[in-house]
Amino acid sequence: MSEATVDVADLGRTDPDGPEDEAPLREDIRLLGRVLGEVVREQAGEEVFDVVEAARVEAFRIRRSEVGRGGLAETLAGLDVRSANHVIRAFSHFSLLANLAEDVHHERRRRHHRREGSPPQKGTLAASFQLLDAAGLDVADVQRELAGAQVVPVVTAHPTEVRRRTVSQVQRQVTELIRTRETAPDEAQWSAHLWREVLTLWQTALLRLSRLRLEDEIDEALRYYDLSLFAVVPAINADLRAALHERWPDADLLPTPMLRTGSWIGGDRDGNPFVTATAVRRATTRAAETALGHHLAELVCLADELSMSERLVTPTAELEALADAALDESPFRADEPYRRALRGIYRRLAATAERVLGHVPGPLPDVELEPYDEPAQLIADLDVVDASLRTHGAGALADDRLRRLRDAVEVFGFHLSGLDMRQNSSVHEEVLAELLAWAGVCADYTALDETARSELLLGELRLRRPLVRADAELSELARGELDLLVAAADQVRLLGARAIPNYVISMCESVSDVLEVAVLLKEVGLVTLDDEGLPASPIMIAPLFETIGDLQGGGETLAAMLAEPLYRSMVDGRGGTQEVMLGYSDSNKDGGYLAANWALYRAELALVEVAREAGVKLRLFHGRGGTVGRGGGPSYEAIRAQPPGSVAGQLRITEQGEVIAAKYAEPHLARRNLEALVAATLESSLLSLEGLDGDAEEVYALFDDLAARAQAAYRALVHDTPGFVEWFRAATPIRELAELNIGSRPPSRKAGDKIADLRAIPWVFSWSQARIMLPGWFGTGTALESWIDGSPERLAKLQELHGRWPFFRTVLSNMGMVLAKTDLELAARYASLVPDEELRHRVFDVITAEHERTVAVLLAITGDDHLLADNPSLARSIRNRFPYLEPLHHLQVEMLRRRREGDDDELVRRCIQLTINGVATALRNSG
Repeated sequence: MSEATVDVADLGRTDPDGPEDEAPLREDIRLLGRVLGEVVREQAGEEVFDVVEAARVEAFRIRRSEVGRGGLAETLAGLDVRSANHVIRAFSHFSLLANLAEDVHHERRRRHHRREGSPPQKGTLAASFQLLDAAGLDVADVQRELAGAQVVPVVTAHPTEVRRRTVSQVQRQVTELIRTRETAPDEAQWSAHLWREVLTLWQTALLRLSRLRLEDEIDEALRYYDLSLFAVVPAINADLRAALHERWPDADLLPTPMLRTGSWIGGDRDGNPFVTATAVRRATTRAAETALGHHLAELVCLADELSMSERLVTPTAELEALADAALDESPFRADEPYRRALRGIYRRLAATAERVLGHVPGPLPDVELEPYDEPAQLIADLDVVDASLRTHGAGALADDRLRRLRDAVEVFGFHLSGLDMRQNSSVHEEVLAELLAWAGVCADYTALDETARSELLLGELRLRRPLVRADAELSELARGELDLLVAAADQVRLLGARAIPNYVISMCESVSDVLEVAVLLKEVGLVTLDDEGLPASPIMIAPLFETIGDLQGGGETLAAMLAEPLYRSMVDGRGGTQEVMLGYSDSNKDGGYLAANWALYRAELALVEVAREAGVKLRLFHGRGGTVGRGGGPSYEAIRAQPPGSVAGQLRITEQGEVIAAKYAEPHLARRNLEALVAATLESSLLSLEGLDGDAEEVYALFDDLAARAQAAYRALVHDTPGFVEWFRAATPIRELAELNIGSRPPSRKAGDKIADLRAIPWVFSWSQARIMLPGWFGTGTALESWIDGSPERLAKLQELHGRWPFFRTVLSNMGMVLAKTDLELAARYASLVPDEELRHRVFDVITAEHERTVAVLLAITGDDHLLADNPSLARSIRNRFPYLEPLHHLQVEMLRRRREGDDDELVRRCIQLTINGVATALRNSG
């Protein structure tokens, strides 16, 4: 092997003087890069190999500040499009393989940490219970705070995952090979296997030929259950219960599983025309098929394992009865009561599947038995098996697969996960106005004021009759919405209330927005009247407060909702819990990073107070994205930074795009991330974490001031600068993102050229691609610097708050991560795409000045001498990965330039899309 081949991907040289414990990481990266280099040379030829190697060397010289960027940019700009395509693919794969090595290194370090007997790491249940033990909690307080506790990660289909499933499969193979490198029995075979996987990666197209369909997104999300969730979610619930029982054995804590799963895929129709009645049925049916298929397969395995003969053991009478009810006449199982009992359970569950799915996702039984009406009946039968095993010393068997299956049925039931419905309030208004006019109730509902609307809607909720008949002639919009709700009602009747537990209202601004949904649900039988004429519904209606203004008015809106007796009866009928969703994306797009974060904090404080006064339990649903600009960042720290009383055992949080694969593609990843959610929820619910004590109101007033300053600076640029939209569309690949086949959802809610019309995901994605990351920091520097105004005392105040207040510390830490990924020298190359030179400089000069201001004030407050001083893991990651971004950015700018100058070569378009893919891979979060 030539020295040049080693050099081409000697990624370990990114940090030759790194810590000693990083040596295995450097070696893994070096090996993967060497193999990729060999594949590039063999497959693309010596000339391409030389270009890649030269670009790699130059990229590292740029990182070490030995040369400027102009030389590399000029070299890459001179490539023909086919050579450029090869170079883009090579550096995209370099980044991907470096990511894999990094992930394995994290695993390696955690295993070492455990072997050394070190204290449990934060974000684990073990660490949380150490904190709880030290706090000396009273069992009554624990019982109150954890009553009805829920932690629910909700998978969404928002289009930020640029990687194909096929590529992900190769990644898993490579990851497993890296894990087993030191223990491989045959090094030659191991090396050959690695070569084959990297070769497969090189010869596999990174881009999809067509946009993902909604049904593809549904199926893609479901595969994570087999990959990790079926094993991990029940296990965490079991560990949590065991830890609580160990401390408070006489208390009935968490009678139902705390950790569950949810989904928006197939129910979130806000701006997605592909979410129809058919989609709702497919999403819930495929979810049920996944759950039932899992349970049936586990029953088959259990029947194989539990081979006990009644000639050797004596089962309980209940077990014998269960075995007899199976109607299993096989002479080979005549003395095997457990196998007969489990065959009977299988037959009943298969009958359940036939009833709800129309088929059995597993072997067809030869005898038909009565189906189970609900999961509790299946659990009861499994408990009979469990109890019987323990009577003859087989408790170890009961604690293995049987216990895991029983816990899985308790968590996932027959429905798998709750599918949330979501639609925009403006659609509800339009549809209901049409129904009311058709029924002769109100000719022009939209002309009514808020008071008149609420009175009319409350009147409708008191009536049992529907507004329209099934054969009513309605607009396409109204018919589509009603058909979809009919489908939801059918699935609730078929699969139970947990199948569709929530209805989220986007852009909710008033009580009438909530009552409109209640009336629409009544129209399809999902709201009914009890004997006293009060409405009840199995579905939670959850307002979503998204903009800064809606967040600021959220408390008032919730108070008005709960003050309506008819609506309050619906809340009380569901156990007295009211969910409210908080939107991180649109609030940021509306007012900038600091203003949005503070508006969310203030909104939570107000919502907690309203709920407390109304005597209801509040559950907050956090609509977080992958990036800091959309509420991203480490979940554990984010949850601990929530205001007092805002968690209280209740947490729902969105997971989307590339974040899903990063967190749930493997059991150990899922365990770490889900355990962190539960651990943070326990700590936030049971411990006092805010740290402001008697200073709270003074600090809140200070941050009201800071948020207003930040919002003014942000809006002055984004909303008030003439030509800003033109600058943004020219300097970022926003138009090209719309052509990338990464999801079924359109990039805009409606046609238009305004920032307000653009979805938050492509907005953030575009800034990330251009390495400006503006949504994650802009305006904060101006706010903090202008308030400090040269005063040492004011700076000291912020330093002191940073030390003791988790919210402020998390806001600045997340901002530091974004600033570390920002590169304004690269951004300047994107800005060069703006044709109007005066506009180009006018906007970019403002961005540059604010960036310098923000970095300076951040370091002054934290006391650090560089960004990421508090995050050495990310600092290491950036050292390893970011040099390989350099060629991708230069080639993206060049291809954008060619395309916009009229080059309509299909390969140019493909190169742009490949660079988008590569940059997103290296940054590890995109939207």
